[in-house]
Amino acid sequence: MKRRDFSTLATAALTSAWLSPWEAAMAQGNNYKAGTDYMVLQKPLPTDVAKGKIEVLEFFWYNCPHCNAFEPALSAWAKKLPKDVELKRVPVRFREDFEAQQRAYYVLEALGKVEELQGKMFAAIHVEKQNLAKLDTLVVWAEKNGIPGAKFTELFNSFSVVGKARRAAQLQEQFKVEGVPALGIAGRYYVDGSLAGSMERALQITDHLLAEIRKGH
Repeated sequence: MKRRDFSTLATAALTSAWLSPWEAAMAQGNNYKAGTDYMVLQKPLPTDVAKGKIEVLEFFWYNCPHCNAFEPALSAWAKKLPKDVELKRVPVRFREDFEAQQRAYYVLEALGKVEELQGKMFAAIHVEKQNLAKLDTLVVWAEKNGIPGAKFTELFNSFSVVGKARRAAQLQEQFKVEGVPALGIAGRYYVDGSLAGSMERALQITDHLLAEIRKGH
């Protein structure tokens, strides 16, 4: 789902902000072209992983049908990742009313239940057609899935969860996310379905970039 559905950010501005000629030349390979198939950040961002690890971020929104469709492929890909790659999910906030679902994700993370309930959240929205855009309906869903409503609400309003949601919104802006699902690699690269042609190819491009990073490129 494209960000332009929610704002007036121009794609042309995105392209000019990301790429320098030197980086474009260095980042090409295997028919994957920087500036066409993926973007190179003009200024690399710090990552939040241990030394020797490579960070991959997935930008997503629970209500996005494309994110829902991508979830099984991403989960399968994540299970095969080498030990030097760490996948982190980043819920986006294209509008202020996205924040409740942002916080909901970080509640699941705090409880160690992302792997267990991520797919169920998507299914509740896209298969069962539940409206999970506000705290009250999220609490009902949480209770049905074994999370006490009071605990969910406490974490939802906690300093830690609010701060993580705010940080997610900052990352979204720093990577200039144009649509979801999208991937940020090592604080240096960005790819989404529109650039790659499909999210399956976006994962292939990500694998290629990970290999290049290991080579020191």
